[in-house]
Amino acid sequence: MKDITHKPTSERFARASAMLRIDSAILQATAHGRKTDKGDAIEASRVAGIMAVKRTWEALPFCHPLPITACDVHFDFLSEGIYLEVTATTVGQTGVEMEALYAASVAAMNLYDMLKPHASADTGLISVTDIKLVEKRGGKSDFRDPVSVRAAIVVTCDAVVQGFKDDKAGRIVRDRLLKREGVDIFDYILLGNDPGPIEATIDDLLARELDLIITVGGTGLEPYARTVEVVQSRIQRPIPGIMEAARAHGQARTPRALISRGVAGQAGHTLLVTLPGSTAGATQSCDAMLTGLLEAVRPAL
Repeated sequence: MKDITHKPTSERFARASAMLRIDSAILQATAHGRKTDKGDAIEASRVAGIMAVKRTWEALPFCHPLPITACDVHFDFLSEGIYLEVTATTVGQTGVEMEALYAASVAAMNLYDMLKPHASADTGLISVTDIKLVEKRGGKSDFRDPVSVRAAIVVTCDAVVQGFKDDKAGRIVRDRLLKREGVDIFDYILLGNDPGPIEATIDDLLARELDLIITVGGTGLEPYARTVEVVQSRIQRPIPGIMEAARAHGQARTPRALISRGVAGQAGHTLLVTLPGSTAGATQSCDAMLTGLLEAVRPAL
């Protein structure tokens, strides 16, 4: 199975369809599938489709179990047969399109099973065709295409500057912005924990009117961790939801997330964000907020 441990949850929706091609004489003889030798084919197939949505992971080995929050099966009677659509919704870490597709096929096959005793050489054969995904929503695909964003990353850590610690967290943030999101990294700066140089650097970057400034480090409870105070004093419009999302995402994975003091907000045109200096903290924060964070930058462009 694909690892989705670090993906944030979002509302996801899918619609899939299938076609049961059948002679109209069969539908007329069975009152549109309501009177078959095996019972009401329409309602039985509706139930079969709903059950299939909920249990797709048992039939398709690489699908994840999902908490299905809504699903339905709809039937339309056409001259060439029965057209059916399945809709499925979840709030989860992965999409629900396979659930909708599997349910459409199962519902169609149940119709086939219940209506085939009424087919004959005279009325023609039954066939299931055109199983396809009609629509899907949710996850990153709902957001606009990337646009030009100029960003700077400021890593604040004495141990990194002095060579005692590898700058893993900063590189994680840089790579996520550059490689996955296509952000232009205008500058990448390593500093110690002294507030003076941090203040001067942030002010210089703000003067250049970048779209995004991310600091990495200095969000914990250590006495020397002052990055948050420096950034907070320059924020004109706080955006608490950014770091609230990061902390909530992290807290579901480690109890240490709750002690992060990170803040985010706008200073003029620029969005300022403070991320943890730990590898796990930086990774989880990026997982939780990067897509939404870049949406906060784009309206000002």
